[in-house]
Amino acid sequence: MMPSANPRKKAIFVINSLAGGGAERIMTTLLRGSAPWRDRFDISLILLDREPEAYSVPDWVDIVQLDSRGGLLSGVLSLRRVLVQAHPDVTLSFLTRANICNIVATWGLRARCIISERVNSSAHFSGRLGGMISKWLVRVSYPRADHVIAVSSGVAHDLARNFAVQRRKISVIANPVDHQLIKRLSAEAPEVPVEGEFIVASGRLVPNKNFPMLIEAFAGSGLPGSLVILGEGPERPRLEEQIARLGLGERVLLPGFVQNPFAVIKRATLFALPSNAEGFPNGLVEAMACGLPVVATNCASGPSEIMLNTAREAVRGLVPCEVGAIVPTNETSAFTAALRLVHDPDTRALKGAAAAASASKFNIGQTTKLYWDIIDRMSARNNNRAVLAHGHESAMSR
Repeated sequence: MMPSANPRKKAIFVINSLAGGGAERIMTTLLRGSAPWRDRFDISLILLDREPEAYSVPDWVDIVQLDSRGGLLSGVLSLRRVLVQAHPDVTLSFLTRANICNIVATWGLRARCIISERVNSSAHFSGRLGGMISKWLVRVSYPRADHVIAVSSGVAHDLARNFAVQRRKISVIANPVDHQLIKRLSAEAPEVPVEGEFIVASGRLVPNKNFPMLIEAFAGSGLPGSLVILGEGPERPRLEEQIARLGLGERVLLPGFVQNPFAVIKRATLFALPSNAEGFPNGLVEAMACGLPVVATNCASGPSEIMLNTAREAVRGLVPCEVGAIVPTNETSAFTAALRLVHDPDTRALKGAAAAASASKFNIGQTTKLYWDIIDRMSARNNNRAVLAHGHESAMSR
């Protein structure tokens, strides 16, 4: 008997957890936008770790909660057990550990393995032993995925050049932005009441985000008001010590993780992104969607593509643009100058309006469709393989 022409298929999404973070938020945004594909796919989400959930998913998504406790081997083994029982057509994972688990756990199964790389791996991992091991794991595993989705052209180039991923296997899809959700949430009362003008930044308090440079630049800018950095992480003690040393205790706020950052961001004068490394800076585009002008470093990868529609290598020095300004990484004086430039009341309203218009191209409907075009294509290959296998078996029986 031939397989049904249009059988209902099964797509399983995989991520470490739904704890607070950009990739976790994007995963839930993608799932919310996936409702139109429910008529052809059973859609499930596997969480590798048991952690408090900062984001929710639609109630029609089946959630499988594992408890690998951040371990790679335990993640592979527990994910493999679920996939063997579930028989998915396609798996799609976010974040490096989940990607490696996905690749290894689907080995030998009929499922097509798609991974989404959210960071520029060469810039993201340090030169220390742990970073070198992570790079090696990426290099030996990623080429074995059936398809790789990169969140920016810079990430795609890095994977092809430095991690042996064939360029024909890579698609570039920017992160989806739920403009309607941002508009609704930004109208709510902020969890962090800040009086007067303030500059805002957001992200995990980790070295790659380079918030010490932002604090130094703000201190030297002479600008009025405050600096609010939304997020939590291991760098908090270092940042608090720096703030105290510079005498900025009343002007630099570290409120931690905020459930609704958009209500805070919407009320700021500008958004600052001082990172040394990004994959696709969600916070940058979301701030632009809130109508904020932006100051960002020209880091690998994403800001130059978003703000200038230009490859990073083509940008030199401090470059003003319609939506704000972009500066070299880790250059405090340039960042200070850019803050002053974009903060100017006569220009920041125009730049904020241009930023909102530019962010509209990163809409959830268009981006989600690009993801599902790849999922459809990969699952169709499974069907073709099943038909060929059936034909071969029939011929052998004759």
